Amino acid sequence: MDHNATLTPAMSSPGQPLPALSERERAVAEKFAAGLTYREIGEALFIAPSTVRTHLAAIYEKLGVRSKVALAMHINAIAAAPATPEASPVLAIFPIECLNADERWHRFADGLSSDITVDLARYADMPVIAFHTMKSLGSRPADFAADGKALGATYIVSGQLRADDRRIRLTIELADARTGVSLWSERFDRPAEDIFALQDSLTESVINVLAGCFGAIATVGRNAIRRKPPASLRAYDCHLLGVEQHNTFSRSGNREAIRLFSRALELDPTLVRAWTELAYAYSIEACNGYGDDLNTSIAKWRWAVENALRFDPTDSSAHTCFGDLMGCLGDLEAAESAHRRAFECGSNHADTLALLAGSKALVAGDPAEAIPLIERAMRLNPLAPPWYFGMQGRVLFAAGRHREAIAALRRSTPDSPHVLVFLMLAHAVLGEGPEAAVIAARLGAEFPGFSIEGFILGYPVSNPDAAQAMREAAKLVPIR
Repeated sequence: MDHNATLTPAMSSPGQPLPALSERERAVAEKFAAGLTYREIGEALFIAPSTVRTHLAAIYEKLGVRSKVALAMHINAIAAAPATPEASPVLAIFPIECLNADERWHRFADGLSSDITVDLARYADMPVIAFHTMKSLGSRPADFAADGKALGATYIVSGQLRADDRRIRLTIELADARTGVSLWSERFDRPAEDIFALQDSLTESVINVLAGCFGAIATVGRNAIRRKPPASLRAYDCHLLGVEQHNTFSRSGNREAIRLFSRALELDPTLVRAWTELAYAYSIEACNGYGDDLNTSIAKWRWAVENALRFDPTDSSAHTCFGDLMGCLGDLEAAESAHRRAFECGSNHADTLALLAGSKALVAGDPAEAIPLIERAMRLNPLAPPWYFGMQGRVLFAAGRHREAIAALRRSTPDSPHVLVFLMLAHAVLGEGPEAAVIAARLGAEFPGFSIEGFILGYPVSNPDAAQAMREAAKLVPIR
């Protein structure tokens, strides 16, 4: 699904020829929209800066625009539908401002801005205004309210870069496009080494902190949604609230997540991330015994994930989910193929890497690859949500690192049978019977439909060594 959309403001005939302008006015308009100053335009056209100012006053009046942003939108012929109440929020990423005089750092800042724009368009679940459009507007909005309205943006991302021969410091800020109020900011410090590796590293870090399932954009969105009456919730809002419920991994949370994702898809049947999250919710229903019938849960899981891939064949999380489904159905070759495709589509996406780590350890593929994947996910997303630690815990259990598994699982979601089962089994293997027995009693009381074999079949734990380790550990505690 291509989210790298370009959006149009409300103004007179954008993208049309400019017959009302003289040849000189057209030249001034194009250079001003491209970011040149009065002096630079004057030098290029051999006119005084005061004459440039006079021409711009006439241009604004003839075109019916009131700001540099609106003029640039008109000149660049940006075309798209106006925002509707059901539309997703729109993200505008201003080029990163380089505070160094050295031209190479200005080129670096432009390359970094372009990479962040392209990758956010893939992972942020919202339209992102194209980089070439934002490049013409400069590094920061002059007037948040006017520029945000002209761009049709909900959020604005801006940044500053400082560098010397040894260190680079990048500051990124997320702001409300209507008010200019800062919603989030982060500073990234890196040694100035291989310039291309540095650009990749900074891009990955910014993307995952902003666009992860509990990243800055999603968190800001959820906080705003909670202030809305239920009747006004849009598809994207329902999706965000569904993710929050889904990540509790509890029976009630999973049931509410399915309701919210289903509502999101009623409002927008093409919302790929809602299809993917719905598929994951049905997979949780299957492996945790939350549903009335395992086969029905698996059938719904398949229906949802196939719809996700039909709408977006490049969705990395959907490929991971489909691979897990294939493992559940016993087709390990198809599972490994889907997981490879997930990595190809999302090798720099922390959420995808965390999911893949769990799949490598328990479903199909080489479990030895799981630990580097989860470690990379943690590095890429320092705001790692609790479920990352649940994945890390099961990976460490499969690797036989039981004490470390317990430490990770203690930081995960406390009400998930996924977490409790590996916590119980790790304590049992370490000879900590009383601790294991307490967790076993809780699983039996709170999740009466849960069993080790049911979990192995529904997750699925189709990796033979992992399944054997779970079964052997389960013999040490009083659980089915």
